[in-house]
Amino acid sequence: MLIFGKVLRAGVRAGLWFQSKGAATGAQAASAAKASHGGISFELTDQQKEFKEVARKFAQEEIIPVALEYDRSGEYPFPLIRRAWELGLMNSHIPEDYGGLGLSSFDACLITEELAYGCTGVQTAIEANSLGQMPVIIAGNEAQKKKYLGRMTEEPLMCAYCVTEPGAGSDVAGVRTRAVKKGDEYIINGQKMWITNGGKANWYFLLARTDPDPKCPASRAFTGFVIEADTPGVQPGKKEMNMGQRCSDTRGVTFEDVRIPKENVLLGEGAGFKIAMGAFDKTRPPVAAGATGLAQRALDEATKYALERKTFGRLIADHQAISFMLAEMAVKVELARLAYQRAAWEVDDGRRNTYYASIAKAYAGDIANQVATDAVQIFGGNGFNSEYPVEKLMRDAKIYQIYEGTAQIQRLIISREHLAKYKR
Repeated sequence: MLIFGKVLRAGVRAGLWFQSKGAATGAQAASAAKASHGGISFELTDQQKEFKEVARKFAQEEIIPVALEYDRSGEYPFPLIRRAWELGLMNSHIPEDYGGLGLSSFDACLITEELAYGCTGVQTAIEANSLGQMPVIIAGNEAQKKKYLGRMTEEPLMCAYCVTEPGAGSDVAGVRTRAVKKGDEYIINGQKMWITNGGKANWYFLLARTDPDPKCPASRAFTGFVIEADTPGVQPGKKEMNMGQRCSDTRGVTFEDVRIPKENVLLGEGAGFKIAMGAFDKTRPPVAAGATGLAQRALDEATKYALERKTFGRLIADHQAISFMLAEMAVKVELARLAYQRAAWEVDDGRRNTYYASIAKAYAGDIANQVATDAVQIFGGNGFNSEYPVEKLMRDAKIYQIYEGTAQIQRLIISREHLAKYKR
């Protein structure tokens, strides 16, 4: 077992790396399990159990004790991020060739759920790296991967995914940021909004329109770029104070006559929309895992409270009204967990997982809000008070129905994918 406490960073990260080598054989192990048991096994491997234990202990011993203070101050939790990086809990999806652990999507989701249990603001700051890096992972050339992914494993750096704009959220095709090619460079002008890690990123993935023709389809109109954060003309705005997940850094970022070498184009001009959307298939399962972690925390807090609080001479857990609420909450948490694990499994099996990723994201985001709201109700008046943990959970939950594709957009995708199966 990996040991918390005073251990060398290299030793801990090396330990996780050796575990990841074992986890890399998960496909063969799964095949063997199917052959011997005649179906899917829900038993985690020893390596996966250890991933969860390391992340769980970090969340309980280091995140939870300070989460409330970070929520109140809005301060960026860099000490926790550095610690997560030291323990190998960040950038786990970066391939081994570029210094990462190269974990499967399933394994990364197990870690994410545990981190989110501690605080989804901290988890979102960490998980934003996944979204920012994913376009480079799926579409970068060898030089781009070595340059931009490699540095993330050498020190605790952050990156960001710059797509959303003041007038283009769910409607990604409405992006107005322009990139005009001049010789061997592109000159970029535009404004991005609601960018997680916007003021802390070392580099950005940016989606910009390169074809000025408004009739050009989105599939050919946009190009993906990697931009160094210290490039002249890049101007992060003020930190936004949001309803929840307040320690996560969210800002607008303005690009004014930013000159980018053509070497920073991902895949090729006109491929940006496909890259940006393809990244979501890989990152929505972890988002759903984060929502599940929050819901599990809300369920645990509500259950413990129900086993302590008495009304009418009885524990409130003994009242059917409360016990049935807890039962419904438990059902939702378990189903959300199965949904994100199926979506992650599809990725690891090399399948297109758009359908399952959207189901997981939509359902987990919804139930995180429902379970957190029910937890507040079980706490009664205490739940409405910021001294109790469920008030923060309720505020933190809302964003799961908004970022990385709203609950409504997920249903649009699910319906499209569902109907397409019947129209073939």
